[in-house]
This record gives sequence, structure tokens and C-alpha cells, in this order.
Amino acid sequence: MSKIWIIGAGGMGVSLAVMCANNGHEVSIYSPFEQEIATLSREREHKKLLPGVKIPQAVALTCELPERLDATLVIIATPSFAVRTSCAALKGRLVPETAVICVAKGFEQGSLKTLSEVMDEELPDNPGVMLSGPSHAEEISRGIPTTVVAASRNRAAAELVQETLMAHSLRIYVNDDVIGVELGGALKNVIALAAGTLDGLQLGDNPKAALMTRGITEIARLGIAMGAKQETFAGLSGIGDLIVTCTSAHSRNHRAGELIGKGRTAQQAIEEVGMTVEGYTAAKCAHELSQRTGVEMPIIEQVYQVLYEDKDPRQAIHDLMERPRRHESEVIWLLSR
Repeated sequence: MSKIWIIGAGGMGVSLAVMCANNGHEVSIYSPFEQEIATLSREREHKKLLPGVKIPQAVALTCELPERLDATLVIIATPSFAVRTSCAALKGRLVPETAVICVAKGFEQGSLKTLSEVMDEELPDNPGVMLSGPSHAEEISRGIPTTVVAASRNRAAAELVQETLMAHSLRIYVNDDVIGVELGGALKNVIALAAGTLDGLQLGDNPKAALMTRGITEIARLGIAMGAKQETFAGLSGIGDLIVTCTSAHSRNHRAGELIGKGRTAQQAIEEVGMTVEGYTAAKCAHELSQRTGVEMPIIEQVYQVLYEDKDPRQAIHDLMERPRRHESEVIWLLSR
């Protein structure tokens, strides 16, 4: 049995707590929001995000962190914008070398830093591990078979996560390509917004297949420019996470995109979804990274214009279809530029 602390009491945090507790671990959930903890403690269920999934009585729920946090693993399960403040709250409370896992997917707005970079800055004595892949909280909490990847520059930390969290319903692979795993997890949300928009426009299957295929190509293009490995984007945190987010009813990004396709503005769609839509901020960050690196990302650029410049989605599709001819091979195209 391992001691696991989970920072964040949203859908993913609660689902991981349920899974870990059901597999015999000692689990504590922390949230700074007293009302949230009080409601979960009373109802033992996250009725909004995980209806019908009971939180085991053995799972401790608290809005106070101890001075010294005794844990085998700490899991940060907050939205991307709260990762830095969550890490800051852990400063001085962790035993050096305690592995800290992050399941958030995105960038730090403004700095454009990856979340692993944020973790390294705030918790330099603790190895960070990014846990990513096709993994909806709704399914993890119900014991549906799920496979993800644990990526870290510290192989021992990634293998500890693999050894501790793997169970009959969760298979974990390890990976050393942290930047590739992070970019795949963050940017698939942008493509999922576009996929939802296509569904909202009722355009059928052909454009969605093309979007996903060319979308992962763009993600990999940026990733390689930033030091990632090509093969990572063919894996669980690349095409795997892209498929599930672009096609699932659980995806907030897909739902927001569908509303945009039906005529809502981006802000109206996000308000109607009522929860964090990571693809919205990721689109802006990706747009800025594309400009900073000089990497061409036409799909990301069109999504950015729809979200931030009120471009008509149909015009965005038209502009993509009318782009100059090119070879499908990235190598041949890049050599010909």
C-alpha cells in the first residue's frame, strides 16, 4: 500500500482517488475550496462530473495541507492555470525526491512554458512526471480499461509511477520524451475544438478524418522543432489522446466546438459548457509558439482566428481547402521550401 496525495477535487482528481483507493492505496484529496470539500465529504460523490461514482469512505478529503506531506506520490489534478499555484502550495512540505505527477494538459499562459517546466521551477528537488494519454475521468472512475504514458526525465520516477499506479484497469507505459508527451496532450485539445465544430456544422466524417490526420502532423511538426521525438506523436499521448478527445461525448473541447459550429461565439460556448475548456487557451499559446518558432501550423492558425477573431468556421474551412498544393511527406515538403 502506498500513500497518495491528490491536489485538486475535480473530475480527474476524484476519479484517480477512487481508482487508487479501490486498488488498496491510502488516498487523500486536497482542495483549497472549503465548500467543495464540504460537499464531497457530505455526499461522497461528485454529482456534477461523476454522477453515480461513490468516493470510498477511506479517501480523506481536506482543505488543509499538513506541514510535512508524507506521501509516496503526489498527483496534481488541477486545470493547467492552477499548476503553478498548486506546486507553490507544496513547497517545503515534500520530502526531497518525492515524485510529483501532473495530469493537467496545457501551457502556462504568458510565459508559454510547459507544465513540466513550471513544476521544475517551483519544485526543483522533486522529480516531475507527466501522466498523459486517452483517459477520460468518467471512464477511469468506473474501472474501464485505460492506457496512459508516464513521461519524465527521471526514469526511476516514471517507473515508480508505473509500478505504483498500474492496476487491472490502468496500464502505464514509460517514456523519456517529456516535451513530446506534453505537446501531444495539450494541442490535441485545439484539434478537438475543431472536430466538434465540424460536427456542429454537420459536415460528416471525411473532414474530421482529414482534420485529425493533418492535425497530428502539425502537432508533431511543432514538437520536433521544440526537441521532441517523431515517434511520440504516434503513441498514446499523440494520436491516442487525439482520437478520444475528437470523438468522445465526454470531451469538453469537442462540446464547446460543437456549440461554435451551431452558431455560438467562443465565449458563449465556453460558458455553456460550464467548465474549463483547455483547448481555448491552448490555441492562443500554440498560435504564439508557431510564430515564435516559425513553424507553419495552418489548422491551429484557423482555429485561433475562429476563437479569438470571430472568424466564420465555414470561411476557415474554405481557406484551409484553398491552400497551395504540397507533398504529404514532411521531409520532401521541408526540403522543397
